[in-house]
Amino acid sequence: MCIKDNRPFSVVDDEGFREYSWELRPAFIMPSRWTIARDCISVFEQEAEKVKHLLKGQTVCLTTDTWSFVQNINYMLLTIHWIDDTWVLQKKILNFCPIENHKGDTIGSLVYLCLKNWGIETVFTITVDNASSNDGAIRFLKRMLKGPNDILDCRYLHLRCCAHIINLVVRDGLEEQFDSFTRIRNAVTYVRSSPARYKSFEDCIARVEVKSKLKPSLDVDTRRNSTYLMLEAAVVYDDAFESFFNIYAVF
Repeated sequence: MCIKDNRPFSVVDDEGFREYSWELRPAFIMPSRWTIARDCISVFEQEAEKVKHLLKGQTVCLTTDTWSFVQNINYMLLTIHWIDDTWVLQKKILNFCPIENHKGDTIGSLVYLCLKNWGIETVFTITVDNASSNDGAIRFLKRMLKGPNDILDCRYLHLRCCAHIINLVVRDGLEEQFDSFTRIRNAVTYVRSSPARYKSFEDCIARVEVKSKLKPSLDVDTRRNSTYLMLEAAVVYDDAFESFFNIYAVF
């Protein structure tokens, strides 16, 4: 249950869960959170052995990314892709762990250590974004992976993320309309800043008779598709925004 539903180990200490379990079976002895943690680790180890067996002798492709969490902790994610013996594309998350920093050698050494732990010897490509630190990580991995199991002397190891490149292209294109996007973003932020304001905005929607299931949304700087969704809704509610700001004379 903890693994499938992403529940904390401490769920076994919750009073409601204990009462619910007692009603189902009073004789059941509730395990401690420490027992649950050990059981989950045991499940992980069993599944890891299965994955190692699947990866034995396979040529694989990797994708990896690093980011900083709000708690000022750096994390790295490593995902593996390969085509199995039945020609079906497979995908597994190999590692999700803290990383000391975003330097190239640090990323490269952690990826290489992970590959060694999983017994992976043949890597075709590694897909990363265009951060300069990833160039250093790829140089480190090329040195470490060259040998009897490399593919074409690791010439095609470095694969740049197409989605990230498109995102950068779109971002540069949007810079020409920066002022317009800022005004739309500020307008959406204002009407969404409190329930009372949003209720007034809904009244304006009804007044101008806009019929749509879209909701005014804010974009995320690293996801240009969210900017499109913000603009799509803003166009639909153009008359409602004009009515709202005419009535309340905000700007």
